[in-house]
Amino acid sequence: MHPWDIVKLSTDGLRERKFRVTLNLIGILIGCMAVTGLISITQGLNDQVGEQLDRFGPKNLMIMPGSLEMGAGIIASRSFTWRELDLIDRVADIDYVTPIIGNKMASFSKQGEKKFAFVYGIEAEYFEINSGWDVDQGRNLRRGDSAVVVLGHELAHPKDRDDPLVEVGDRLTLEITVEGEEKEMTFRVIGVMEKMGGLGGISSDEDNSLFIPLRTCQQLFEEGGEYQFITAQVNEVENVPKVMMELEERLGDDVTIMSAESMQEMVGTILGAIEGVLGGVAAISLLVAGVGIINTMTISVMERTREIGVLKAIGAKSRDVLLMFLSEALVTGFVGGTLGVIVGFLLAGLVGNYIDLPVSSSVYLGAGVVTFAILTSALSGLYPAWRASKLNPVEALRHE
Repeated sequence: MHPWDIVKLSTDGLRERKFRVTLNLIGILIGCMAVTGLISITQGLNDQVGEQLDRFGPKNLMIMPGSLEMGAGIIASRSFTWRELDLIDRVADIDYVTPIIGNKMASFSKQGEKKFAFVYGIEAEYFEINSGWDVDQGRNLRRGDSAVVVLGHELAHPKDRDDPLVEVGDRLTLEITVEGEEKEMTFRVIGVMEKMGGLGGISSDEDNSLFIPLRTCQQLFEEGGEYQFITAQVNEVENVPKVMMELEERLGDDVTIMSAESMQEMVGTILGAIEGVLGGVAAISLLVAGVGIINTMTISVMERTREIGVLKAIGAKSRDVLLMFLSEALVTGFVGGTLGVIVGFLLAGLVGNYIDLPVSSSVYLGAGVVTFAILTSALSGLYPAWRASKLNPVEALRHE
């Protein structure tokens, strides 16, 4: 039998059972749509996290007291002092070290609006280490600065306002509470940071933070010589693992040291697990669709038993009958998979625009999902097709 005749008979068979074939197509479409859409969104999330970590810098280290607990974050039982700062500064391959005072809150009122913000006490070296993050307006902190503040982008330019709330040169009176006592201090705005951005359009902590000189922060919050974080920069990227090991030996186990690579691995593990779970859920949809194909094609074989007998009586071989029914499954998988990929990409794009998240869609992902749908359909239709090919032509012609 000519291959074109096999394809024509397969197409005619699908047309005769439009309703059942449509149900199979919908099942495959849903599964492929879910796989394509979810993986596209997850990949987009992974790409955005990578961009955020690129700003951190491949040579930079963030050192925090306490241990990292999954689901609970950093569990800190103490703060750093000048002793830990000195130990870190003595490591041979470290170029810059600077302490950070964090975990502080303050409020200020401007143009009738009251804003709450995170407060970080930093030194001028902070911006030398984090060179990938710069000011949008004004300037960074410098050595010798006091009573000045650099604002995160979201504080100066709230999303719900067309005009800036705070501009360079303005005065801000920060209100804080220290051990139950309310305090105020006025600062001059010298800079506004560029927008850092967060995941899914959510503003990052940095965009809603105030950066003031370290000594001023110590006096304002009565911190003394305690620091919540220490950030350092290694001279060469290849020395980062060695420096991390040496720091762990010097500082002990109750310290968490993070590099851009370790952060990326952690995020990649989490997103990979999410992607695997979502992909598994979507694969179940394809499995259900496969069961539907088996059912539909088995019924089709029973309904078309006499037709199969006629085909064999006029010279069709068992292989031709096998290919005819298998072609129906392949066409169903290809059409359902292709439609599912298209709808999945469109849906991922709509969701990405709604939550302000870049979506990573690729031809390779689409081709992989369509191939998986075709294989699932082929395996599902293999038994009914084999059963049809083994029918005895005489018995098939007697079938009513």
